[in-house]
Amino acid sequence: MYRHILVPTDGSELSAAAVDQTLELARTLGAKVTALTVAEPLHFLPVTPGATVNLRAEYEKQLREDGVRILGAVEAKAAAAGIPVETVQVAAGDAWQAIIDTAEKHGCDLIAMASHGRRGVSAFLMGSVTTKVLSHAKVPVLVYRS
Repeated sequence: MYRHILVPTDGSELSAAAVDQTLELARTLGAKVTALTVAEPLHFLPVTPGATVNLRAEYEKQLREDGVRILGAVEAKAAAAGIPVETVQVAAGDAWQAIIDTAEKHGCDLIAMASHGRRGVSAFLMGSVTTKVLSHAKVPVLVYRS
């Protein structure tokens, strides 16, 4: 069946639940897991030009620290369950593309991810990482809904 599962996580409660369910699935299947965080780029700039560099650097530092914390929690859960896990932190970019690229690069045969279930105008305006992954993935995608 599946031997290598990619689980993207942003550290949210829903994402953490998807990680837990993915680890249980991996344990049942005897699969290994790759956990992924993606640092979304800063989409705004402050009005004061001199503050731009400091704000961007602080933002990126915080994202790296958050990623380390989030992935550390996944590593701890996987270790406690005896599941082999690898962690990947992508520095910047579109989350959906990073998920697709990581699955391909690491040879994952399943992507298991949470969906916040946005609908209507919210989904249209914000886009859906899950929808884009479903549309572009070359491997099956298991979606955990809120």
